[in-house]
Amino acid sequence: MANTSHPMGNKGGAAGDAGKMADKAKDAAGGVMDKAKDMASGVADKASDMAHNVADKARDFASGAGHRAEDLTHRAGSGMESLGGAIRDHLPQGGTAGQVAGRVADNVESAGRYLQEEGISGMADDLTDLVRRNPIPALLVGIGLGYLIARATRS
Repeated sequence: MANTSHPMGNKGGAAGDAGKMADKAKDAAGGVMDKAKDMASGVADKASDMAHNVADKARDFASGAGHRAEDLTHRAGSGMESLGGAIRDHLPQGGTAGQVAGRVADNVESAGRYLQEEGISGMADDLTDLVRRNPIPALLVGIGLGYLIARATRS
């Protein structure tokens, strides 16, 4: 009486089942990894889109603020020109007082025209050029202003 079943034959079947289960587990893990990668990619894309939207809104806000500042500068220049005309109209015309009033009116009108024509960006460019041409006096003025601001805030 010979036994046809070999004890290792069952192990081979169990090992095959275990191998199939391991393959299924690997496939499932790979599927989960793919889904995780897809989700991570989607989250990254959404975060990138949100960052771009925030940057666009900040740029729009800054641009709007710049336009409003330029508009206010032009209005201030117009007001200064009007003030120069009012000074000229209401102060004496003759004598030393008339000459001083005329110079003051001319300077106020000139400053008003400068503000209207140049705006903030032109003023910043002119200030930059002035500091480049005169670095030592600009440094001394900066130190003096810093000292005055420190004294004013300490009190």
